[in-house]
Amino acid sequence: MKKISIDPITRLEGHGKIEIFLADDGSVANAYFQVPELRGFEKFLEGMPVEEAPRVVARICGVCPGSHHLAAGKAVDAVYHVDPPPTAKKLRELYYSAHYVHSHIAHFYALAAPDFVMGPDSDPAKRNILGVAEKVGLPIAGEVLKHRRIGQDIQIMVGGKSTHPVWSVPGGVSKGITEEQRLQIVEMAKSCVEFSKFSLKLFEDVVLKNKAYLDIVLSDVYEMDTAYIGTVDEKNHVNFYHGDHRVVDQKGKEIDRYKDAEYLEHISEHVETYSYLKFPYLKKIGWKGFVDGPDSGLYQATPLSRLNAADGMATPLAQAAYEQYFSTLGGKPVKKLLATHWARLVELLYAAERLLELASDPEVASPNIRTLPTAVPTEGVGIVEAMRGILTHHYKTDKNGLITEANLIVGTTNNHAPISMAIKRAAQKLIKPGKEVGQGLLNMVEMAFRLFDPCFSCATHTLPGQMPLVVDVFDAQGTLVHSEGR
Repeated sequence: MKKISIDPITRLEGHGKIEIFLADDGSVANAYFQVPELRGFEKFLEGMPVEEAPRVVARICGVCPGSHHLAAGKAVDAVYHVDPPPTAKKLRELYYSAHYVHSHIAHFYALAAPDFVMGPDSDPAKRNILGVAEKVGLPIAGEVLKHRRIGQDIQIMVGGKSTHPVWSVPGGVSKGITEEQRLQIVEMAKSCVEFSKFSLKLFEDVVLKNKAYLDIVLSDVYEMDTAYIGTVDEKNHVNFYHGDHRVVDQKGKEIDRYKDAEYLEHISEHVETYSYLKFPYLKKIGWKGFVDGPDSGLYQATPLSRLNAADGMATPLAQAAYEQYFSTLGGKPVKKLLATHWARLVELLYAAERLLELASDPEVASPNIRTLPTAVPTEGVGIVEAMRGILTHHYKTDKNGLITEANLIVGTTNNHAPISMAIKRAAQKLIKPGKEVGQGLLNMVEMAFRLFDPCFSCATHTLPGQMPLVVDVFDAQGTLVHSEGR
């Protein structure tokens, strides 16, 4: 049996590889997505004061530190049984909206755009952000950098730091903003709204009006039939910071719904020996293996999933973009995986509009930013919608507030089984007997995982809780002469 390895896979955070096994006739017999790294943050947290968790978990990853910081912050609030004042909640969501603007711009322009702007089979030396900048022109590239910087600047202004915030504290936040800063953020948010509208127009011009690219998006190469999960407000509109966590089935019907503290009653995790990344599934349906369809317990947690799980967007421009998205793609739920890139831009517009709404509220400049906790710490869960999917932090403490147990289920972990299945399906559809397997074809297989915007540093935490170490000694002829391991 012949093996094709894509190692390392590219345009992602962390480390991973794809192994494709070919049958004797040249068809794809199987494909595996492997994550060989382990980051033990769940173990690192044990014994720490729980109020340190938001600052520590932000170090898990430099791509979405704000997601971990705020999920941990909400969990710590729950541990101390304290409800932050309205200003603190609004400031957290304002910070998070800026974080979304920064992250979604980065993924679309730096990670996804090379496959569409340059073409999936273009020269790998050009199929990158520099190639995109050269093709679309420096003025557009300048606007990309400008608005990523705006997202960072707002996070610094609000949270003190952009990459590793130390801002969320039990019962609120450690600093507020001034009226002058609020007005500055209003102007920056207005610019982000306009850039988000431009990005949607660019996607329409470059992808939707290009038949070759549109055919790829609509093909059955990138398609999956699972359930979908997303956080929604009381009107079932998308919300990134707070709300109920809603699951819809393959036909778009609500089949499950839970609040933060209830997650263990609804989500469980399966383990395979070849990966340090677990495989979540819906507990009420059960683990049925790597299969989709109406009997599957698997779900997706992506921008596409959030739009499928919601009944609309909470801001007007994003709602119009949401309606265009579904009308163009034939209604809900959308099952074409590459449409995730389009959904990400709809969310970018929502994040910019929400940022503007929050900054326009004078209450965000109020000094009332914290409720001091008085209860004995126990246990708490905090959930936000990370850019890559729903993110859960769960902490248990002793009476002194020292963490005794920590559990994290992150966006990429939720999507692990769908990523594995998407890669296998793309490989089977694209690699055919007698067909040359070139770089362009392998890149199209990689596109199946890239659309999930995976972050493996975020996703690998425990199991077995330490990295096995094996030292193999080979002689000059390549013969194994000794092996030592634990």
